[in-house]
Formats: sequence, C-alpha cells, structure tokens
Amino acid sequence: MTAPSNREEPKRRAASVVDVARVAGVSHQTVSRVLNDHPSLREATRQKVLAAMRELDYRPNAAARALSSSRSRMIGILSTSSGEYGPASSVAAVEAAARARGYSVTIANADGLDPRSIDEAVNHLANLSAEGLVVVAPQIQVLLALSKLSIGIPFITLQAASADPTGERPLDQVVGARLATAHLIALGHRRIGHIAGPSEWLDAAQRQSGFQAELTAHGLPDGLIVTGDWSAASGYDCAKELLAGGVTAIFAGNDQMALGALSAAMASGLDVPLDLSIVGFDDVPEAAFYRPALTTVRQDLAEAGRRAVAQLLGESDVAPSVRPQLIVRASTAVPHNPAPDDASETSAGK
Repeated sequence: MTAPSNREEPKRRAASVVDVARVAGVSHQTVSRVLNDHPSLREATRQKVLAAMRELDYRPNAAARALSSSRSRMIGILSTSSGEYGPASSVAAVEAAARARGYSVTIANADGLDPRSIDEAVNHLANLSAEGLVVVAPQIQVLLALSKLSIGIPFITLQAASADPTGERPLDQVVGARLATAHLIALGHRRIGHIAGPSEWLDAAQRQSGFQAELTAHGLPDGLIVTGDWSAASGYDCAKELLAGGVTAIFAGNDQMALGALSAAMASGLDVPLDLSIVGFDDVPEAAFYRPALTTVRQDLAEAGRRAVAQLLGESDVAPSVRPQLIVRASTAVPHNPAPDDASETSAGK
C-alpha cells in the first residue's frame, strides 16, 4: 500500500497573452487590440482570438489592462440609498447593465444631505479612475453638490438632469404621478389627497409636481398634500389627516406609505375601494399581495439602468427616459359617495 504524499500538486500556470497569441496564430499585439476593443480588427481575427481565450480559460489582468490602455473599464455608482426599494433596485440595475458591457462597478455611499460626504464619495471614485459615474441619489442636495465639483468625469443621474423637477430625467416620475392621478380622476374622484415623500428628495418633488399638474389639467383645485418619510407608519398618520379633510382617494408617493394608508382606512372603518381609493408608486413585489391588491405605478428600473449606462458610454439612439406604467388592481374604484359636483358633472354628461 502506497503512503499518501504530503506534497501539494503544482498549481497550473495561468494562461498569458503570449499563450493566447500562440494558440490563435497571431501576434501578442493583436491579442492586446482584442482586449481593448480596437476598431480596426477584422471580425474573423477577433473571433479567432476569443476562441483561443476560451480554450485556455484566459483571464485578463484588469490592473494590467488599465495601465496599458489608460482605461479602467470601471463605472462608479454614487448612492445615497438607505434601503428604499426604488434606489436599491436602481443600483442593482445599473450594476447589471455595466457588467453586460464588460465594465466593473464600484459603489460609493454618501449621506445625501451632507455636501462633504458627497464630495468624499465622488473623489473616492475619481481616485479609482472611474470612467464615468451613475448617480443614484434622490436628494436635491446631491445635484447641488455635484454642480459645484470639478471632477472631470462624466456622470448621469437617474433622478433628474437638474434640481428642476420638470427637467429631463431617465426615470420619469412626473409622468408616473400624472398617470396615477388621472386614473383617480377618470374614476370620478374629485377630492384627492397626496401623501408626498420627504421634501429633500427629487423623487418626492417630481411626483408631487405630476400630481398637481394633472389636477390643473382637469380644471381641479390643488389637492390636499401631507408629507411622510416613505415609511408605512408615516403613511398611516398622513392618511388619517387626509381622511379628516374628506378625501375620497389618496395617491401615495410610494407603496410603503400606501400600505399605511390601507391600514388607516381599515382603522377608520372604511372599505377600500368602496369608500376610499388608494394608489401607490413603485410596484414593489408585495404590492399585488396587499389587501386589497394595490393599484400602483411601475417603473422599469432595469431598462432605466441600461439606458443610463448606454448614455454614459456615449451610445447613440438611446431614449432619454423610460415611461412608467399604471398597474390597476383592486384598491381603486368609482367613488361610493361622489361629491355634489361629481353628480352634476355625471348628469350633465348624460
């Protein structure tokens, strides 16, 4: 019986550029051109080199590539998310879109209300030679801080092109809010309240802007607005205040606050949707399982992330924004007790 050997098996040497060149039958300079996406290569040559890489299980050295090409192939994400569904999902979407294009991603988190924290996060990404930044930071203070920095790195933000809530934005929050409000108006609601998100958030400002714009477009007075903090608990308290104001419908700035509004309606002995209609925003995975299932606005965050990365990399023919979609479920209906002006409008239309 042979005694077991204590010697470790020698590690297999990782394949090099020279090895790939030998198997592909090209020069090592040609392999380097393939690695750096050089535009002058013939497609047949490119495919021959890629086949050799697969055969040898070649793994390019990212640090060496960055030094030789002066490109890091790294995208930085500036995030101020503290766990909210929309920003967290957006970060994941941008990361997936960057990886699909052969870019690595580094995330720097900052306090969205602290200019110094934002400055430190941006400079951290710049020091890592990020080729560009995607800003997933919904606070107005972030854009103000970025406008004062001279970092020399292109960036794009998912929230807005500027602090102006009517500006161009990859995620069109204003259109989403208008869809939600128009749905309630079409059902016959005229006393509509809005639970807004925190005032320092761009998302909240844009959704409130869309809500007011749709009321104005239908000749309705400004709606009753109260401000929450995105949590279900704040949605509960805000809904109680809106109910005291006699609303028959509530548009909540996110699905969590809509969940709180559903609970407030139940605690007040109201039936949703017979006595009160509720619309949320985000279409979180649980929204279809609320009781009743929540009517809400869905944003295609994956597509928004793809377009943001495409715009950052200078790809042409990229639409500037992703249109949201209204998802109608069981939490909205024709008002059970319409206002007197509702009744007159209905009879006038017959």
